[in-house]
Amino acid sequence: MKLVRDGIPQIIEEGGGTCKVRKVHGVDEHIIFLRAKMIEETNEFVSDPSYEEAADMIEVVKAFCHLNDLDWTTALRMAWLKAEERGGFYKGILLQKVDAE
Repeated sequence: MKLVRDGIPQIIEEGGGTCKVRKVHGVDEHIIFLRAKMIEETNEFVSDPSYEEAADMIEVVKAFCHLNDLDWTTALRMAWLKAEERGGFYKGILLQKVDAE
């Protein structure tokens, strides 16, 4: 059993197939399945870096925001602000040690 996009059961049935589905039992179970989905989608992206796989990861993050009552547009704005202030993760910088002052 795995979490799928909301329209997948209809697509399966329109293609002549059948499927058995159920909805998650509350937010806690939804988050458990979203975590598993994020790992799945991240692994797929690492194996096949593509816009399609990137879109799947983004959709999982959007669902996490929705479940936590976070506005998606605000989350994107915060990502841009943090990137401007602190940079991104593009250069592969690893922090090895920090000496406290």
